[in-house]
Amino acid sequence: MATFMDVHTGMTGITDEQLAAAHQADLAIEAEEGVHFKQAWADPESGTVYCLSEAPTADAVQRVHERAGHPADEVHPVPLSV
Repeated sequence: MATFMDVHTGMTGITDEQLAAAHQADLAIEAEEGVHFKQAWADPESGTVYCLSEAPTADAVQRVHERAGHPADEVHPVPLSV
């Protein structure tokens, strides 16, 4: 499985509870696409949310986000990590 970092924008003012609910919505259906969302971060001031996942493809990541109601603006492969 590959690692991906995706970015959502336009979520200015997002709260801890809203971030947790969005992440939970992804977790509820992730297995259907062979994806595992590992962690999510948000900056309420800029409205940017980042999600780290393992998935077979970037398209699989996007499908989960779309089905959960919050499509990503960008999905980036992360081929190297330490």
